[in-house]
Amino acid sequence: MIKDDITIRKLLNSFEQLGMFLFLCAEVIIAAFRPPYRFKNIFKEMDTIGIQSLFVVLLTGAFTGMVMALQSLNVFAKFNAEGLVGSTVAISVARELGPVLTAFMVTGRAGSAMSTELGSMRVTEQIDALYTMGVDPKQYLIAPKVIAGVIMLPVLTAAFNLISVAGSYLVSVLLMGIDAGIFIDKIRYFMDPVDVISGLIKASVFGYFLTMVCSFNGFYASGGAKGVGEATTRSVVISFITILVVDYFLTVVMTKYLPGYVLGG
Repeated sequence: MIKDDITIRKLLNSFEQLGMFLFLCAEVIIAAFRPPYRFKNIFKEMDTIGIQSLFVVLLTGAFTGMVMALQSLNVFAKFNAEGLVGSTVAISVARELGPVLTAFMVTGRAGSAMSTELGSMRVTEQIDALYTMGVDPKQYLIAPKVIAGVIMLPVLTAAFNLISVAGSYLVSVLLMGIDAGIFIDKIRYFMDPVDVISGLIKASVFGYFLTMVCSFNGFYASGGAKGVGEATTRSVVISFITILVVDYFLTVVMTKYLPGYVLGG
């Protein structure tokens, strides 16, 4: 009986948290379009989320492309189709790996930081002080992060895509001896603009969700320093899961409604 009560309380608490998250999402969207527009805060968050995450994104992208090239070469060599390595890497990265891995890197570097920042402000009553001064903390603190995430994730994803293809070129052409003309020509032949566009759309959506999840957990943190640490850990884990779940549903929708977004399209 006691176990049943605990399970019910946990279930109700989960629904309560989901409701609070959805309300916060709606409030932040409304706040983002309501004056005053704090462009200075937005540019600051764009620097934190985008510019300061660029190095880790490029490093991840380079080695992702290099590893994918090695693995693809091992497979395609069995069919004498090594020239398909470039197109395989480019399409895979542009459609899926680019936006997903970029979102993971930004979550680990910037998402955890914004959750810690908001959590620290909550437990030290700085957020309550903003309410006292007549400032909406959702508009002042969270909306700039969400806007910056939506804008900068596609930019970082584009950089990830470029450096991944460059890494695969380095391994395939310079190290393994694949003809450079064939490598590039196959990318031009098989890759369509929809492959790149779909990945950038996904990146923008991921930017919204990861900033909202991290901001939500930090904004409602409690329990002092320990609570802030738990909120940060929870933010990263839930963001990773959310990105993968949203990626699946976006792929389903794009496959059905986005012209050309099919395998071999």
